[in-house]
Amino acid sequence: MDKNNLLKRLAALGFPLLEPDKENEANATLADLVESRDYRLWEGFPVVLANSVEKGLFDYDKAEGHFKSPQDRINFALLVMFSLALYKALGLKFSWWDKLYNLFDNDDMKKKYEEYLDALKNNRDLALPEGVMSSQRVKSTFNNYFMRTQANLDDLLSVKEAMAVEYALSQVFSPKQKELFLKKLRNEKLTKTEKEYFSRAVKKKASALANPELHRLAQKLLQ
Repeated sequence: MDKNNLLKRLAALGFPLLEPDKENEANATLADLVESRDYRLWEGFPVVLANSVEKGLFDYDKAEGHFKSPQDRINFALLVMFSLALYKALGLKFSWWDKLYNLFDNDDMKKKYEEYLDALKNNRDLALPEGVMSSQRVKSTFNNYFMRTQANLDDLLSVKEAMAVEYALSQVFSPKQKELFLKKLRNEKLTKTEKEYFSRAVKKKASALANPELHRLAQKLLQ
């Protein structure tokens, strides 16, 4: 398995550890992610799974068909169950949740789901075959890479407006500046370095955008 290629494909599905790639081979990517047995990557499994299903790219049987090792198939099932438990613990309501859950008629797997859900709700570590995973880190990873783009902005604006604002922000701010702009807007805590950069670069641009005369002239220019 080419781990660098895996990281690129993960980025395309919402877990950008490296620069995004255009490939969306979701089932193969998820299989490679499981086979990596890398806990840093496994923390992002719920992100990749949710994005894959939301985009209509996920097929459980096809993904499972990539595995040669019985242990990898078990790990895959457990990671799906753990992901479903995470969505439930975070109060997310996906239309496809029941369908995916109902793929499992194994009582042991459903028992694992209940164990994961209880651990996530009570911020206890999750016991997986390859070791222990932090509930807090898993939640943080999901919030950073999925909730940030799917929900947080939508709480402030409608979906249509959110898309327009995201595009407009990208025309004015660099990716890092846009990230800080949105963090500040959501009242998220900034590090000392982020605060300094915000004041030095982002705040000045925001002040210019807020200038009513500049806004009037820009509208006149575009007429």
